[in-house]
Amino acid sequence: MIVALQMCSGVCADANIEQLNQQLQQLPTTRPLLVCLPESFLVFSKSGQQTLAIAKQSDVYIQQIAELCRQYDIWLAAGTLPIATNNKYLAASLLFNNQGDVVAQYNKMHLFDVDVADGTGAYRESNYTQAGNDIVVVDSPFGKIGLTVCYDLRFSGLFSALQRGGAEIILVPSAFTTVTGAAHWQPLLTARAIETQSYVIAAAQAGQHENGRATYGHSIIISPWGDVLSELADGIGFIGCQPDLNRLHAIRRDMPVQSHQRFREQLL
Repeated sequence: MIVALQMCSGVCADANIEQLNQQLQQLPTTRPLLVCLPESFLVFSKSGQQTLAIAKQSDVYIQQIAELCRQYDIWLAAGTLPIATNNKYLAASLLFNNQGDVVAQYNKMHLFDVDVADGTGAYRESNYTQAGNDIVVVDSPFGKIGLTVCYDLRFSGLFSALQRGGAEIILVPSAFTTVTGAAHWQPLLTARAIETQSYVIAAAQAGQHENGRATYGHSIIISPWGDVLSELADGIGFIGCQPDLNRLHAIRRDMPVQSHQRFREQLL
């Protein structure tokens, strides 16, 4: 089973870990279980400088998350947490197994340097975030998992590359703004699921945050056929599904769009 946990993270990493722990206590008893967290679950700071300070302590929080995986016997896709590199940090999406081992790390590739007509107005992730370069697909008890983060959603070439790499389930941990979320969130996620014929699991931040930002929420799980299997519009909580990989492969067999593809995007 796969669960997407919707959060409303604040500026204090310790408080966010406690929020996570409280939610994990309410999980289904089904095992194996993968819990997917949103982008910036560990800290949703007011500034890049504050996030960088947490990034320099990332090892401490990684160990705490590993202990939660062991305690609750879960796999956990840790949305993003900052990891220091030179004078910036990586927006790192870590996948933990139920022994607390980090089995994969994806560093957010596309950075959100845009202007949005909301209360924040301008976003410049590249001021403090170091973009990643590597496409990551990892095997798991749930299927082959492809990792992305938030703004990556707008770049279909990455999703096509993940599908060609074997991905059956694609994770999209996010902190979409309310403006862009209302306009584009579900259409983009549905398109990526249909294009790649994959399950798309999108755990989101939701609500008004301590840092002054407002996020869209609407955590959602979409099937390889484009059906919405579960959605949580507002508040803190979780949704889940049991992926049917036999159905996924039947869809790919009956409509073999990847073998029909005449354009092969070269990302790197």
